[in-house]
Amino acid sequence: MKKNDPKQRHRRCRVLRKMLNIMKVTTLLFFLALMQVTASSYSQQTKLNLKFQNETLESVFSKIEANSEFSIFYKNEMIQNSKEVTAEFKNASIFDILDQVLNAENMTYTVRNKLIMIVPKTDGGIENNSQQQKSVSGKVTDSSGEALPGVSVVVKGTTNGSITDNNGNYSLSNISENATLQFSFVGMKMQEVSVSGKATIDVSLMEDAIGIEEVVAIGYGVQKKSDVTGALTSVSSEEINARPVKNAVEAMQGRAAGVDITSNERPGAVGSITIRGVRSLTASNSPLYVIDGIPLVTGTVDASNVSSNKVTLGGIDNLNPNDIESIDILKDASATAIYGSRGANGVVLITTKAGKSGKFTLNFDSSVTSENMHEYSPLFNAGDYVDYRRWAKYYSNTSTFPRGDQPTQANDAAIFTGDVTATNNINKGWASGTWDGSKLTTTDFTDFVTRTGITTQNTLSASGGTDKMKAYGSFGYLDSKGVVKGQGLKRYSANVSIDITPVKWFSFGAKLNSSYSIQEYGQSTAGNVAVSSRSGLYESAYGIFTYALPYDADGNRIDYPGGDIAIKTIIDEEKYSQDQRVTLRAFGSFYGQLDFGTLIPVLKGLRFRTNFGPDIETWRDGIYVDGKSVIRSGSAFASLDKIQRVSYTLDNLLYYDKTLGKHDFGFTLLQSQTQFETESSLMSANNVPFSSQKWNALGAVSSLQSYRSGFIKQSLLSYMARLST
Repeated sequence: MKKNDPKQRHRRCRVLRKMLNIMKVTTLLFFLALMQVTASSYSQQTKLNLKFQNETLESVFSKIEANSEFSIFYKNEMIQNSKEVTAEFKNASIFDILDQVLNAENMTYTVRNKLIMIVPKTDGGIENNSQQQKSVSGKVTDSSGEALPGVSVVVKGTTNGSITDNNGNYSLSNISENATLQFSFVGMKMQEVSVSGKATIDVSLMEDAIGIEEVVAIGYGVQKKSDVTGALTSVSSEEINARPVKNAVEAMQGRAAGVDITSNERPGAVGSITIRGVRSLTASNSPLYVIDGIPLVTGTVDASNVSSNKVTLGGIDNLNPNDIESIDILKDASATAIYGSRGANGVVLITTKAGKSGKFTLNFDSSVTSENMHEYSPLFNAGDYVDYRRWAKYYSNTSTFPRGDQPTQANDAAIFTGDVTATNNINKGWASGTWDGSKLTTTDFTDFVTRTGITTQNTLSASGGTDKMKAYGSFGYLDSKGVVKGQGLKRYSANVSIDITPVKWFSFGAKLNSSYSIQEYGQSTAGNVAVSSRSGLYESAYGIFTYALPYDADGNRIDYPGGDIAIKTIIDEEKYSQDQRVTLRAFGSFYGQLDFGTLIPVLKGLRFRTNFGPDIETWRDGIYVDGKSVIRSGSAFASLDKIQRVSYTLDNLLYYDKTLGKHDFGFTLLQSQTQFETESSLMSANNVPFSSQKWNALGAVSSLQSYRSGFIKQSLLSYMARLST
């Protein structure tokens, strides 16, 4: 007897499955076509008698749906501002009604089976969702024909896109015939190609020469980006001004690879910057800041002698971001090679704007931004929190308290004590005789301490000059109101720059940045003695019971909502706590440069330059906390903290640049001297008699709580030699 071949049986089964799949697809297509024809026939044959009198489009669509088997879909925003419809239709088809109603609204419709989709008209005709879609594929290469992986391919004006694979290939589907593809890649010029009539689009991207030849700061000099061998990231003025930012730190966020920047929602406070991760667990991880070639001497102090309240002085938060020309960040060992141990955490080089040759220009830049706080961990409502407390009591003593899902009014009276108003709110849930948590009033106390933050920033600048002299000047004003009440910042800034070349062999110039800011820090952590205190005002509000109410029946403020002495109210807290920090700072950069090559031709490329950078800063922190504050227990507290910082840097530099054929050589010698002095004083006191005195009359108290003063003087002498090829 002949045995059946298993391979032959497998082939017969595979053919049979293929035939069944073809039959399924054919049947499905037949029914879809039949449904389409049926829907079209139904819409044409069905006649409606409808009357509309001052009705909205939403009402019109509802009546059509109620009198037919069609469903109508639309976006609410499309019909929000539509005109009211007044019309009468007798023995009219659905299409006749829609044509007349939508014609005046610049809208049309498409039909799918028994679904009607309302869509807007476009300039080129009707925006038809049934427009034929197509697929496009291709390959992206560079100018030499090599495949480019990772190229972004996006349909212009949409989010439909892809990236090329390792072989430079891409594929996109659902693309309309009149679409345009955008091809972009770092260091390459973006290219746009029309899809019309094409199924395969191969693109060759060209190098962006502008990015390669761009000049960047490298520390005590500049260099073409193409010649830089170290790890460097640049942020241009165009990128800085692409969105409204309040300080230089925000300007770098999201634009510098390998640089981690935290955000801080408090106006006047900047986030921290770490370059290529955290290098130390105990020492500072902040980079060195260099403005116009002058390294800054920054320092961290404890505001009002509170270790948890760190303030950085001498940083870049006082700079107006509209005055910044570029930011270059050195991220590797080259930073340490140039700036020594100060550059161990990386270096941030900031170049401010200067005058340019040409006609005089006047610019005004203004922006307004708004901020709101969104809580991603919402609180219990009042009823849920009461249930939570019941279960907590039950599990603390199962023999005394009933289960949380078997509540009694008597048990609630034993659990929730100390606040009559809160107890009355809970009793609302027992009004019907059985517990109904939805009857309680829920209070989110964070609503009493938050608001919409508004920031306005205005900068007026002027620039111009000739070959002999160039000048730039600006004045800026920033007013930022924080999302938490009591927080805000006002900053006035001025920037003046002048460069003079009286003769070819000598040039000199100066830049002066000055600012005056008033920061309302908000609820202070100094003078913190209450058991109800938290790390901030929002945190204090977040911890208050949601079943408690802020005011009693007579409208009086309840000091301890919920009856717990560890939970004090935050109502009107912005009136009872003030932490005001005033900063006045002037930072300058002066230089003189002698070009020996213009005097003695044989010394072409030899230059000597002297830089002098003074930095003067005064900082005052005045704190007043009333006895009614959430962080106090009956007595008022005030403190006054003052710091004055003076520093200067003097650099002597010798440059020699030489070009031999296609090769560039550069030699730099540096001798630098930095000196820094700071004076500080602090005094604080309890039992301040009058709130109007704030921190200005601490001599009126019987004795000071604490006082101190200090003086620090530091100096640094350094040398550097660099050869670049």
